[in-house]
Amino acid sequence: MERVLRSEILMSCRSLICLAVLIGCLSHTVFAAGPDFVKEIRPIFESRCYECHGPEMKEAGLRLDRKEDALAGGDTGDVIMPGKPEESLLLKYVSGDDPDRVMPPDGDNLTAAQIELLRAWIKAGAEWPDGVDGAEEQNDHWAYQPLQRLEPPLAGVHPIDAFVRARLVEAKIAPAPQADRSTLIKRLYYDLLGLPPTPAAVAAFVNNQSPQAYEQLVDELLASPHFGERWGRHWLDKARYADSDGYEKDRPRYHAWRYRDWVIDATNADMPFDQFTIEQLAGDLLPEPTHDQLVATGFNRQTLTNTEGGTDQEEFRVEAIFDRVETVGSVWLGLTLTCARCHSHKYDDIPQREYYQLFAYFNNADEQNRTLPSSAAAQDAYLIAKAEFDAKLKELSAPLAAAREQIKPAYAEWEQMQRTAVAEILASPP
Repeated sequence: MERVLRSEILMSCRSLICLAVLIGCLSHTVFAAGPDFVKEIRPIFESRCYECHGPEMKEAGLRLDRKEDALAGGDTGDVIMPGKPEESLLLKYVSGDDPDRVMPPDGDNLTAAQIELLRAWIKAGAEWPDGVDGAEEQNDHWAYQPLQRLEPPLAGVHPIDAFVRARLVEAKIAPAPQADRSTLIKRLYYDLLGLPPTPAAVAAFVNNQSPQAYEQLVDELLASPHFGERWGRHWLDKARYADSDGYEKDRPRYHAWRYRDWVIDATNADMPFDQFTIEQLAGDLLPEPTHDQLVATGFNRQTLTNTEGGTDQEEFRVEAIFDRVETVGSVWLGLTLTCARCHSHKYDDIPQREYYQLFAYFNNADEQNRTLPSSAAAQDAYLIAKAEFDAKLKELSAPLAAAREQIKPAYAEWEQMQRTAVAEILASPP
């Protein structure tokens, strides 16, 4: 009986010891996990960081209310290095290790207790549980929504007219009556060519009784070279085209018209927009680029050029790069990137880091001037003249080439004599 009782007591003691060890292990595990993010770390971020690094501001491209954004860092790189508090910029700034950049910039500094909580949290791995982030922003502006193909609301009319008429019906507005033919031709001419029709053209259209008269006139005007002049002008405005440099000297650009004519010709040729884009941004990088594709790259040469005495050329080289970055953004992205030159954009998703990534792309390019023919006829004339020049040069150079061939054996003999003489000099005692 005593033996059984003693055995049960020993088993109970072992169980208590195991339980104590288990509790100790659990306690150690909880401690190793570091401070609780929700109860201890997020309140510090909310009270001291969100004003500049929350959903509204995102100063320096850094947002601390969402895990993915916080661990991605900001314009200066990673700020939270899990397990490495000594390498984490967040801890460096809040602890005052950099006296020129203490965070937060306004109000009291973080307390020693708060700094130690952040240090312990980062050292333990910067544990950030899922499901506790701030709300993800959804930009509901129409320009940022995915494209959708809408079916015309009305049948039997042109799709554009269908949408216009449906909107008129919704607004309870009756369509305007169809214009008479003399008015129609003037509208078409001004819209497609930017020029008034001649009296003869008006008379011909008014007296044309064909049901296809209107469509035929549209096709005729679209085929006119003046169409490219009229509509290419809109692109030239976007490309900031000018015939002179700007600034105080405003020197003329004698060959700028070649880019202007390229835009006009591309418009008249109905060049696909993807090709239109590639040739202007990278025409010189295409395999064996044509003269026209080299001219197309003039898009990024349409920057202001300051030739006034005493200017800093590096300053205006950088200004030209700023212009290229911001023009590419406004023309091809439909976004004004200029804000991100100085700070991450507050309302659009354009971090300053990405602005300078695009800046770096243009900063690796050097401006070069190329001599190009003014036309295909001029190119053909040049090739003919060059062939005649090469033939004449070869004829005049023939006696010189023959003389060189004649003296080659004697030259080789003389060269060997010189080498022998030098070797003898080097071998003789000083």
